[in-house]
Amino acid sequence: MDNEIRVGYCRENGITINRRPTGGGAIIMGADQLGVALTIPGRRDDTYSNARELMGNFSEGLVRGLNQLRVEARFRRKNDIEVNGKKLVGLGVYRAPSGGLLFHASMLVDLDIALMLRVLNTPFEKLSDKEIDTVAGRITTVRRETESRITLDAVRRVIADGFVSAFEVNLVPSDFTSDEYAEIEKLEQERYLSEDWVYQTTAVPDSNGSAKVKTSAGLIDVNVTMAGAIIKAAFIGGDFFAAENAVADLEASLRWHTSQPEKVAATIEKIFQSRASEFNGIQPEVMIEAVTKAVSRACVAESQMRADPYGCYVNPGGAYA
Repeated sequence: MDNEIRVGYCRENGITINRRPTGGGAIIMGADQLGVALTIPGRRDDTYSNARELMGNFSEGLVRGLNQLRVEARFRRKNDIEVNGKKLVGLGVYRAPSGGLLFHASMLVDLDIALMLRVLNTPFEKLSDKEIDTVAGRITTVRRETESRITLDAVRRVIADGFVSAFEVNLVPSDFTSDEYAEIEKLEQERYLSEDWVYQTTAVPDSNGSAKVKTSAGLIDVNVTMAGAIIKAAFIGGDFFAAENAVADLEASLRWHTSQPEKVAATIEKIFQSRASEFNGIQPEVMIEAVTKAVSRACVAESQMRADPYGCYVNPGGAYA
């Protein structure tokens, strides 16, 4: 839990913590975040090997609903719905041992970014206006895209219509019976509100690393969070000029990415091949250097916490300079 969340801040401010079975990074859910869940029977071929296909199919209702609001959203990468390269919806899928499937989505109708950064652990050493602006430039909300104060209930109705269209079904509003509510409360108390469920531990601690590289086009400042050999998150800033969407695209491509130097380099080069002009003079080799330095320093931090830095790829040859 401490990997993802500032637990002390949550306790001091009455913010409830819980855990979802779909996994992934921590999210904040409040009055302006719409949660969408599909619980459906699974098939034999519904395995994690085709998880991206499943999420693409399940997310179609969300995309069609957003399109009704004239929000040009689309499913991209492993588990995001984006608008012009900025994340609007996070997705997850979970297959239960019984064979059932849970599809989960968190849609940002609006978001208090400063609160989110106080609640979630990030690579930033301090919370400043600059860090808030950095994150704000990587995500978007329904209200920002529609330039309106649309309510959560209005968005909920539009998304329901999107699923009607995508799945070619009729939705019938209903509620749980009193017996079902009793079973739900029992399940909550026995499992989902228990400390064993909420405060599960992991054998892989998080570690953070940062690197600054000066270039003729400006300073590149990279911060990464690692979970073992995986880059959980990368934040790229500095005083260089670049299209915000291009930087967001690069950061998203590095999220939940292996830290192997050659694969990091391949991903960065791929982004630059299609968006080089938007980076305004920054060369891919320099960005590769900055990211791999930050990753290497995170690996060093992890090795100081653990006698055996499992799976962390440290780039040799002056990567700590």
